[in-house]
Amino acid sequence: MKDEGTIDLTLTGHLATITISNPPRRNALTPAMWRRLPDLLDAAAADPEVRVLVLTGAGNTFSAGADLTGVQDLVGADGPPTRAEERLAAFPKPTIARVRGYCVGGGCQLAVACDLRIAALDARFAVPPSRLGIVYPGPATRRLLGLVGPAAAKWLLFTADQIDATRAAAIGLADEVVPADELDAHVARLVDTIAQRSQLSIAAAKETIDLAVAGRPSPEREAFWQAEMLRAGDVAEGATAFLERRPADFRWRP
Repeated sequence: MKDEGTIDLTLTGHLATITISNPPRRNALTPAMWRRLPDLLDAAAADPEVRVLVLTGAGNTFSAGADLTGVQDLVGADGPPTRAEERLAAFPKPTIARVRGYCVGGGCQLAVACDLRIAALDARFAVPPSRLGIVYPGPATRRLLGLVGPAAAKWLLFTADQIDATRAAAIGLADEVVPADELDAHVARLVDTIAQRSQLSIAAAKETIDLAVAGRPSPEREAFWQAEMLRAGDVAEGATAFLERRPADFRWRP
């Protein structure tokens, strides 16, 4: 039987981990895997304990992109990759792509849809639709543009060439680069740091930034978050904890 690959959700306390697994094809995503991803995101978002989501690949690679044996089922402006990418970008809590090895095509598309990308030194990034005659979806193109700027986005899309993690960090495609054997521990520390911070502050920051990047700033939502801050009590707890030199016990939940 042909191995179609899997994409799975693991919930551990405040952490949700989604793992792309299709080792014979360097974790390429089949049509079934693309279609399953939104359901996993919904399940993670519905868990009140989850504060951070990490997207990663099984073994030593993130994802080599879409499984091209099913490419005709994937292309198009409203195909499964675009729907999955949009749902990931809209996830209500912080998202981190933990990247080793290849982060190419659809894999890179998903990494760009995350809030942060932490890469190992062995990571390789590419956006290869021009090598395949595919028109890159508008939402993915705009998201890449917002992340790396017009010149770098054009270079990646025009050439389809791979870049290493160091160059990815230089253009803004990766936020941090660490040795491969330190990647898991580094991301775990980042997850714990975010989980300890005020979830009110984080939720407000994520929504405000995302709306601004989309060109849809909302004074109404900004006013909502200011009112929520006054109501929630996180400010008083944060100040008290600072003065008492102890970790804050923030209570606000979405």
